[in-house]
Amino acid sequence: MTNQEIAKILREMAELYEMEGVLFKPRAYEKAALGVEALDKEIMEIYKSGGAGGLMKISGVGQGIAHHLETMLRGKKFAEYERLKKKIPVNISELTAVEGVGPKMIKVLYQKLKIKNLKDLEAAAKAGKIRRLARFGQKSEEKILRGIEFLKKSGGRQVLGFVLPEIRNLERMIKSFPEVEDAIVAGSTRRRKETIGDIDILATSKKPTSPSQGGPEKVMDKFVGLPFIAHVYAKGKTKTMVKLKNGLDADLRVVPKESYGAALNYFTGSKDHNIALREMAIKRGWKLNEYGLFHSAEQRRMERRNTPKEKMIAGKTEEEIYKKLGLHYIEPEMRENAGEIELARQNRLPKLIGYKDLKGDLQTQTNWTDGEDSIEAMAKEAEKLGLEYIAITDHTRSLAMTGGADEKKLLKQIAEIDKINHKLKIKNCKLKVLKGAEVNIGKNGSLDIQDEVLKKLDVVGAAVHSHFKLPRAEQTRRIIKAMENPNVDIIFHLTGRIINRREPIEVDIDEIIKAAKRTGTVLEIDAYPDRLDIKDEYVRKCVEAGVKMSIDSDAHSASHFKFLEIGISQARRGWATCDDIINAWPLEKMLGLLKGK
Repeated sequence: MTNQEIAKILREMAELYEMEGVLFKPRAYEKAALGVEALDKEIMEIYKSGGAGGLMKISGVGQGIAHHLETMLRGKKFAEYERLKKKIPVNISELTAVEGVGPKMIKVLYQKLKIKNLKDLEAAAKAGKIRRLARFGQKSEEKILRGIEFLKKSGGRQVLGFVLPEIRNLERMIKSFPEVEDAIVAGSTRRRKETIGDIDILATSKKPTSPSQGGPEKVMDKFVGLPFIAHVYAKGKTKTMVKLKNGLDADLRVVPKESYGAALNYFTGSKDHNIALREMAIKRGWKLNEYGLFHSAEQRRMERRNTPKEKMIAGKTEEEIYKKLGLHYIEPEMRENAGEIELARQNRLPKLIGYKDLKGDLQTQTNWTDGEDSIEAMAKEAEKLGLEYIAITDHTRSLAMTGGADEKKLLKQIAEIDKINHKLKIKNCKLKVLKGAEVNIGKNGSLDIQDEVLKKLDVVGAAVHSHFKLPRAEQTRRIIKAMENPNVDIIFHLTGRIINRREPIEVDIDEIIKAAKRTGTVLEIDAYPDRLDIKDEYVRKCVEAGVKMSIDSDAHSASHFKFLEIGISQARRGWATCDDIINAWPLEKMLGLLKGK
């Protein structure tokens, strides 16, 4: 079983226990699911090398859950899971993909209407059956139908940040084949698009790529035997097409070493970027494709050379192809034909923020509200990852379902953070825990915490969590009013979208950016994979306007700090540099900007 399969079962266990009204177990299984998803290797490898003891080293996995993991990894049935599934035989992951549909609602829908899957849910909603249930009504039914329609629009594309760990494990396993010299995932994954529909993998073989030599064929034989593969569409000598267990299609190609760079460039894309490069080649009398950059046969004849055969100019590396075309190397995240080629020609490409450049994280939640871990546990993990500071920004009182903090609770947390920082200093820990909050923006732009308490915090983030359907002008005014509060440092997840689940609120982004510039308010790139809010195109607008941003994990667990990487990808797609991102700055410089508002 793959990590994703195991995590799915653990998460379903959490949801099944929640349906049953069992205390504590839902959170325990959710933590274990998060721990498995965060692994940088397959859980089966961990079990084979370390047994049950190795499983217990996974974050969130205790003795009881480790026993259940061992049962599944040995190919046996997880009896408790089977019992609960039999009691409520529904497709949980399918139903919970619809915004607003949670475990408790699923239980009611099954008990009252025998709804088991998405098809049943849609049919019942369209027939007006859901509105007749107690505590539902017409608005609930309409919201469910909107959620289903929005889900359909995703077209089967999956959120990159959630599947990236499995993609990397797949890439790592292919690289481990004795016959493989190198392998890399190209396509939308390499360009770090928010969602992906399939996976393109390129490899070079240590043996010649001629099928008669056998090297590529052995690579293909091993590829189709990997635990990720659900179905083989076609298996060839140098190309194989499969469906993965996570639902994505994947193609593996073994290419000649001399064409590796050309193939990587071609299959990375984007299509528009590739077309622009090919047009540049044609103007020079050359031809560019996945095999290389060539003098065309026509040009060879014009040069009065004897052979009409095309001669390769470049192809082994991407860098040499760009160089021959008169361009500086363009990072994959920028390849959208959105002006990057002209900048590469002029040697004016920005130095994008790097994947190791962040020094802090300015949005994290703890078990004081709806997070999984304590402040100390979050601090410990952040230090381990090399961060210099984190802000604790638990939700405030308007979000009652999260146990949001009021003024009294916030003051208590401030005192607790002081104690934790003192402990860290004694231990010679360089990490600093900052006092913060994620305050709620009301319908009229007011905040749900008094200003005198906000003044005591290092970082105040404000966010919209309700009234998503306000008219565009009203929604824009609401956010700008919050930005005009001198205590608000950052606007968290500006548009409130959840990729594949919830549409963004309607705002005038240009007016928001102008107000951010005027008020000195930072706009956040929320790195949680299905948020990535703000979008890459808005990041670029901020860069052009000189509006500063932060990249924050929105961590609700210590394992979520890994999401910062996805936020960095989003920033790079928007052409952001370290100067644009305040938590790529040293602590004092970052705090100086916030205090200077």
